[in-house]
Amino acid sequence: MMEDLNHQLFLAINATPASPARLLALATFIARELIYGVPLLSAALWLWGPGQKLSAQRQLVVKIALALAISVFLSWLMGHLFPHPRPFAEGVGHQFLHHSPDDSYPSNHGTVSFTFALAFLCWHRVWSGLVLLAVACAIAWSRIYLGVHWPLDMVGGLLLGMLACLAAQMVWNGCGEALYRLLRQLYRRCFALPIRKGWVRD
Repeated sequence: MMEDLNHQLFLAINATPASPARLLALATFIARELIYGVPLLSAALWLWGPGQKLSAQRQLVVKIALALAISVFLSWLMGHLFPHPRPFAEGVGHQFLHHSPDDSYPSNHGTVSFTFALAFLCWHRVWSGLVLLAVACAIAWSRIYLGVHWPLDMVGGLLLGMLACLAAQMVWNGCGEALYRLLRQLYRRCFALPIRKGWVRD
């Protein structure tokens, strides 16, 4: 039943050769490029910011890193425990984005983008979390639209993101402060010159 629903939803979303070229180009940009916002925004939050908010920003980055590490590991584990071919590997629908025919479930792009959005929703602001959640949904749509993922691959990524944020909070409660101090010390040593030059914040 779930597999039938998965196929029906995929075929309802997946593009066809008659789809507008501009929409295909937009979906390709979203599918390929928006994920780079995760490392870029995380780095910016760590490196720059007002003094009174910088510590909170960096703690957020540590929590995000914990959640992403957990979610990516769980995604890898689930992919090996429950392998599922991609739509084009089964000859279903149309493929408009080149991709190797590896396991489809869960989506790594979906896992990372949903984890990132949920981390902001849990530990930053509701508005920032909702904006990033909309971006994650756009990424999920684009990869289904272009024929490289099933809808349930994205649902799996969302569920893993929720589980990873919960686990990351538990890890933070246990050793987060100590981990944050250690990372700050490493950062100060590795970025001593940029800090001294004033290019990044201490």
